[in-house]
Amino acid sequence: MKKGTAFILAALLAAAPALASQALLDKDFRRLAGKEVVNLQQAYGGQVLLVVNTASKCGFTPQYEGLEAMHAKYKNRGFAVLGFPSNDFMGQEPGSEEQIQEFCTLTYGVKFPMFEKVQVRGSGATPLYQELAAATGEAPGWNFHKYLLDREGKVVASFGSRTTPDDPKLVAAIEKLLDAPVPAKPDRGR
Repeated sequence: MKKGTAFILAALLAAAPALASQALLDKDFRRLAGKEVVNLQQAYGGQVLLVVNTASKCGFTPQYEGLEAMHAKYKNRGFAVLGFPSNDFMGQEPGSEEQIQEFCTLTYGVKFPMFEKVQVRGSGATPLYQELAAATGEAPGWNFHKYLLDREGKVVASFGSRTTPDDPKLVAAIEKLLDAPVPAKPDRGR
């Protein structure tokens, strides 16, 4: 193998984890009850993310309040909560997207980004949730399952529904990621 080819191969292998992480977020979702389609990588790449499957008629629904408080507290430091309503668990998100949006806004003051209603488990799960489950070995077992992603889009932790937004372990994990140096963006001009 020539030196140049070996160097290129080594560079590609070194970049593979980052490229795979970026691919996780390189997915388009429509905003909840809207028409705007958002590419998660373009909109949220480089941020610490908490991806949560939500439901309006669940015992864990009051977590919306804590998720909104967390989003508001850390958003200026490069953090976002991304909500994905799902009706996968005992039909606890039966309403239309408009009804979901109205409920979240009026009842809990939700301002963090919410996206279209999706399936989060089983063979019909959206590719994002299939990949989150594959990365952690843990698919959502119920509503309000939380996946924590670092600034490179790599899944670093999974938290079950019973983990509240103010749980010290979750807060510490988020703060640790926010305190880490921001990775340099690749120079695409060369």
